[in-house]
Amino acid sequence: MKPFLIGIAGGTGSGKTTVARRIYQSLHLDSAVFLDYDAYYKELGHLSIEERQKINFDHPDSLDNELFIGHLQRLIAGLPIEKPTYDFPRHTRAAESVRVEPRDVILVDGILLFADPQLRDMFDLKIFVDTEADVRFIRRLRRDIGERGRSLESVIEQYLNTVRPMHFEFVEPTKRYADVILPRGGQNRAGIEVIAARIRERLAEKAQREAAVVA
Repeated sequence: MKPFLIGIAGGTGSGKTTVARRIYQSLHLDSAVFLDYDAYYKELGHLSIEERQKINFDHPDSLDNELFIGHLQRLIAGLPIEKPTYDFPRHTRAAESVRVEPRDVILVDGILLFADPQLRDMFDLKIFVDTEADVRFIRRLRRDIGERGRSLESVIEQYLNTVRPMHFEFVEPTKRYADVILPRGGQNRAGIEVIAARIRERLAEKAQREAAVVA
């Protein structure tokens, strides 16, 4: 059986990364791997820092889908990848990468994960995390100031100029492609457990098939 690919999308600050990590933690760690779509923003080292700051990172064109799809295909084929690391304060890729080994379950999260048809069709299960806009903004504000070295003014400006309009244009419409819409993000423990239980069932089915082949 090929790996079970699970895509988790939703607006910025919706809690999709929390959902992905809680599903991941509920599985055997050697059965699953977690990929963050944010790591695949395009390399912008050839631009000045001022030019990088003007890039619309909430538009699908800001992501390196060719590399990302290629990496997913390698993992599906049972091959390891070197996942890029993104330097958010500098708006470009860091020099180091992270080696990721293939696993039975591949969890991926990202706001624009279902915007590209080719990428969207690769997932066996598509989850959209649906959280109120004010909660999402507050979470993003705290994260960008606390973890990414942004100022209050720059976060608000980016939210109004690109994040909010791009959400309505590219993120919210992809909800219709989801197999599961999960309200309240990481706070929805019952919903997360239902999803995780189905994944565990699939892993058990795979183990039974493999045991039957050996026998």
